[in-house]
Amino acid sequence: MRFGHEGRVRFGRVAAGADGAAFVEVLSGDPVRTDAGVTGELVPVSTVRLLAPVAPGKIVAVGRNYADHIAEMGMGEPTIPRLFLKPPSAVTGPGAEIRYPAQSREVEYEAELAVVIGRRARNVNTADALAYVFGYTCANDVTARDIQRADGQPSWAKAFDTFCPLGPWIVPGLDPTNLGIRSTVNGAPRQGANTGMMLTPVADLIAYITAALTLEPGDVVLTGTPSGVGPLKPGDTVSVSIDGIGTLENPVISGVE
Repeated sequence: MRFGHEGRVRFGRVAAGADGAAFVEVLSGDPVRTDAGVTGELVPVSTVRLLAPVAPGKIVAVGRNYADHIAEMGMGEPTIPRLFLKPPSAVTGPGAEIRYPAQSREVEYEAELAVVIGRRARNVNTADALAYVFGYTCANDVTARDIQRADGQPSWAKAFDTFCPLGPWIVPGLDPTNLGIRSTVNGAPRQGANTGMMLTPVADLIAYITAALTLEPGDVVLTGTPSGVGPLKPGDTVSVSIDGIGTLENPVISGVE
């Protein structure tokens, strides 16, 4: 996890004590990019502010990666992965506000599995791809749908500040081909699927991406959203939950500052 504590950004691991209470084992640095070790310092989870668990150098995202979402959008199934880039400035953390921009009247949530890269990856084979993954976290690929329709491509509609919530933490060692993924708005279920429904699985995505560009430690791959996407408005609270990871929750506010 990445967290704010006593005016500093720090890194740690969530653990449970003998009494079941959660605490943080503070690490000496960023474990995604360095060989960080445990410092011996323990901090109660209740005293820290969760941040996005990684600050990516780049975010590579795939669209139309679930057949049911393609159907609900009335689009054609791509013959190759449909990739786009999302700026690092879009990243925000658990509990942070998603700002509804004045330029849009149709902002939507998209629950996604996020892959955090742990090793420099270039021309990686599918069979070896998951060895380059540090771990997995929840993502919300927030989208100004009206701008996407008008523009004809996804990048700008998904690039606004706060349009990439990540969290609550990174979990290593999961099987990315069999994770339940869900979203809610104000507690009401909206999406419910399994990552096994992806048209292009995580390992194949990494192989495809790294044939063209290098993924560095800390980079994030967003893997697409299942059906059930829908609108957000200021005052809503949206959550993304993935089995084995947890829940990422964010309130929505007006973007007018």
